[in-house]
Amino acid sequence: MFSSIGVMAIISMISHLIFIYITWRVITTINFDPLIRKGRETEARVLIVFITIAIGTGVSSFFLEFIQWSQDLMYLF
Repeated sequence: MFSSIGVMAIISMISHLIFIYITWRVITTINFDPLIRKGRETEARVLIVFITIAIGTGVSSFFLEFIQWSQDLMYLF
């Protein structure tokens, strides 16, 4: 029982990191330079990191929940 919880925790952590990395790669292709004020580059980069974490975590949570739901379908029958 406890080992399955640990395995799920590791899978969740790896999934979150992978989706955050994928989101970071996608977001870095967008040119934000026209939107950034001079002298505010650091704040803009921090904001982009936070946005990346929020999007990556949300997408990862969706996929993890979808996998869990598909495994729970066997209890329907």
